Amino acid sequence: MERRTFWPADLEVRRAGKRPIVRGRFPFNSLAVIADRGKVRKERIAPGAFNWTLENEDREVSLLFGHDFDKPLASRRNGSLNLQADDEALTFEATIAPELEDVTHVRDALTMLGAGLVTGISPGFRVPPASTVGEAERLDPEPGNEGVFIRTILSLVLYELSLVTRPAYDDAQAELRALQTAHPVCRHRVILP
Repeated sequence: MERRTFWPADLEVRRAGKRPIVRGRFPFNSLAVIADRGKVRKERIAPGAFNWTLENEDREVSLLFGHDFDKPLASRRNGSLNLQADDEALTFEATIAPELEDVTHVRDALTMLGAGLVTGISPGFRVPPASTVGEAERLDPEPGNEGVFIRTILSLVLYELSLVTRPAYDDAQAELRALQTAHPVCRHRVILP
């Protein structure tokens, strides 16, 4: 399984009521620079890449803390994780159940997200083989830089999304809110170079 991480451009933390909501967005066609055994490669996820997962409502997708399936935060199957995509981005909204806020990893994830220490969104996915999906990915030389290739993922199977500390993609947004919004307790903005 592959994992790619998206960096949030803005993080807003609101606490009120008893149902925090984590929202995230990562845009399509944003380039990630990936170093692989001394070779530089760039990668992007194309619009429509998540369609198979989104159209298959029985397909489980979990929101995790740090790509750890032992640290779930929300689940598509139980209705606490909603996914949507348009031509620009995949977005998610995870409602954290009040009874989970006392679970150590949930409390840790929400605290670190609120403090601006966990700032990345990372999907765990597999690219289906060419025998199953004709053109699931494409590799093209970068215009003007023939030594660097850009991998465009056209179709993938999404297993999970994770909140992480070190992202590869530069463009994404994440925020933590309460279901009943009140005044912000703190607001973090991450200024990217």
